[in-house]
Amino acid sequence: MSAGQEKAQLLNMTLQELGEYMKSAGQPAFRAGQVFAWLHQGTPFEEMSNLPRTLREELAQTCEGNPVRVLQTIRSRIDGTIKLLYRLNDGHVIEGVLMRYKYGNTLCLSTQVGCRMGCAFCASTLDGCARNLTAGEMIGQIVCANGVLAAMEPGQSVGNLVLMGSGEPLDNYDNVVKFLRILRTEGGLCIGMRSVSLSTCGLVENMRRFADEGLPVTLSLSLHAPNDEVRRQLMPVARHYALQDVLDACRYYIEKTGRRVIFEYALVHGVNASPEHADELAGRLRGMQCHVNLIPLNSVPERGLMGVSEREVDAFKRTLERRNISVTRRREMGDDIEGACGQLRRRYMEEGPRKE
Repeated sequence: MSAGQEKAQLLNMTLQELGEYMKSAGQPAFRAGQVFAWLHQGTPFEEMSNLPRTLREELAQTCEGNPVRVLQTIRSRIDGTIKLLYRLNDGHVIEGVLMRYKYGNTLCLSTQVGCRMGCAFCASTLDGCARNLTAGEMIGQIVCANGVLAAMEPGQSVGNLVLMGSGEPLDNYDNVVKFLRILRTEGGLCIGMRSVSLSTCGLVENMRRFADEGLPVTLSLSLHAPNDEVRRQLMPVARHYALQDVLDACRYYIEKTGRRVIFEYALVHGVNASPEHADELAGRLRGMQCHVNLIPLNSVPERGLMGVSEREVDAFKRTLERRNISVTRRREMGDDIEGACGQLRRRYMEEGPRKE
């Protein structure tokens, strides 16, 4: 590799692309599968024991393994949730959340550095979007999280993913689709699409496009309002896409994939949380294969929005149930470690590392 030449990003390659790369380096085709498996296990080049020493040395000089590294971990004393702060090669910082359940480990994964959607209740969007993440940087977050889990308890790994960290996944469409295709490849992380949830604020054209990709992940729509007027108060994207068009795209997704859609609904005091709002929402969703996930607001001081009381949550939930809408209240996790999306990254940028 000549001076100044960038290293090849192997984790950003599909198995086929890696095969072509190895062929161009004069290696036999089967080496691609070996390297692919090692990379997704988080193994350094020098420890890839079934490769010739000369190849290991060449890869170490010319290629990048994982472009993501763990900068900081903070574990909740309440429920064991782990907040992960990652550093990328260019110095940008992103974050993720490891949630540990009885049925397995779920990682909340970021798809962009920041976000440009501007939702009023979200800390991720306060500084805008610096750039998209590559497919390899998304895979790298999982590889890092697996390393954290294995260090705590050998054999533990991430089994479920929610693309609900910083960023709008469908605003980074090509990289996210490539990531999902790499994710399910045999020999790598091999996580099936039914173990993945993707959250979107409602980019209608890309929702419909995504429905045709043959990647039946669970689609989670950030709804947060029963009508256009309220939604525009909370989500700038609502100025570009009417709620009816967004819901029609959800129905198209259900039709194409056979999967129900999850509607995320952050309850904001005085804005969208009354029983009347719940009744209007139920009318909108009637007959749709869906589920509503109620989220009592994590207050974002910069936005001046207030959370709701338990009485308001219960009244909203009961109204939906009376109208035969499937609904649950989201379990709150990581409250003592800035568990909400974007909070830890923003504090780190402003204050530096947190002292335990």
